[in-house]
Amino acid sequence: MVLAKRVSKLKPSPTLAIDAKAKAMIAQGIDVVNFGVGEPDFDTPDNVKEAAIRAINNGFTKYTAVGGTDELKEAIAKKLQSDNNLTYSKNQIIVSCGAKHSLYNIAQVLFGKGDEVIIPAPYWVSYPDQVILNDAKPVILNTKEENNFMLSAKELKKKITKKTKAIILNSPSNPTGSAYDKNILEEIAEIAVKKKIFIVSDEIYEKIIYDGFKHISIASLNEKIKNLTIVVNGLSKSHSMTGWRIGYAAGPDEIISAMNKVQSQSTSNPASISQKAAVEALKGPQDFIAKMLNEFDKRRRYIVERLNKIKGVTCAIPKGAFYAFPNVSKLYGKSYNGKNIKDSSDLANYFLDKAQAAVVAGDAFGADDYIRFSYATSMGNIKKGIDRIEDAINSLD
Repeated sequence: MVLAKRVSKLKPSPTLAIDAKAKAMIAQGIDVVNFGVGEPDFDTPDNVKEAAIRAINNGFTKYTAVGGTDELKEAIAKKLQSDNNLTYSKNQIIVSCGAKHSLYNIAQVLFGKGDEVIIPAPYWVSYPDQVILNDAKPVILNTKEENNFMLSAKELKKKITKKTKAIILNSPSNPTGSAYDKNILEEIAEIAVKKKIFIVSDEIYEKIIYDGFKHISIASLNEKIKNLTIVVNGLSKSHSMTGWRIGYAAGPDEIISAMNKVQSQSTSNPASISQKAAVEALKGPQDFIAKMLNEFDKRRRYIVERLNKIKGVTCAIPKGAFYAFPNVSKLYGKSYNGKNIKDSSDLANYFLDKAQAAVVAGDAFGADDYIRFSYATSMGNIKKGIDRIEDAINSLD
């Protein structure tokens, strides 16, 4: 069978692949601790679920406008104004089937053959592939742990060419948990405005931040950078609504209009019931977020402390999201039963086979010296999993 050439350029999502492998082992009765998936382990808030049930009982089960209902767009606009000091009209907002879908729509309407898109590494796994899928070139900008994995103006300028179309920012970051402060965002914004480069600002983890850090959207800095920025967000992480598939984007009219056109020929509208639930998530009580964040903070401190006590492992404490991203490169070259550990993939497979603990190899994020742990699982699981991993590391020769 001859498939389209674009398919051969893509890699399956490694985070979903490791999650699937872990779940398959669990189905076989193996006790696997899953640090792989980026999904809050908390249930969706009751008031949100009840709103969905009301929608079903009231017959709100038909098509809606392609880019979302006016009710939901108004709730999103209010959220962006109150949380981010950003003013958007309804025609500058689109609701899609998750933030990943929003990002894909952006890639479809902005990127094409000959374009270059700057992506700081470590990066979320889908960014490069979505660029490639639209015949553009991902330009990877490697950041350093000593700089909290954040790009600098100096590094950014070196990567910009006449072909540069956009920069993808993710703050707080998956996988590192790093987050950009206002000073760095201002430097990036100044360059983008001067060079007329778009900013795709993925802010899906904005509510998951620690130690008093304040999230700032780059689009809020001034009107010039706002006109070049597409803000992407959603409810999967903030309200534990991963399966509901609600993401959204806000940006210039022309871009959002084009995204609506693409969406009309692909998925049409997000699920009507999920949209009603999303309205309640945005407009209803927000105390759920603080409770979830408090628990994530406990886990964050515990897992980082434990990882830093393991010989050959170092781990910076993340400012946001729910991932630990330890440097494990000192373990490379070690072996077990004659099999050499050469890289992050070897180590991740070793942990799954030896310790029954699923982690994601850092090479999936463009950072082979690291592995990613999601601490969006119970403290009991974290303790058990780290105990197993520590024993597995101590078993290496």
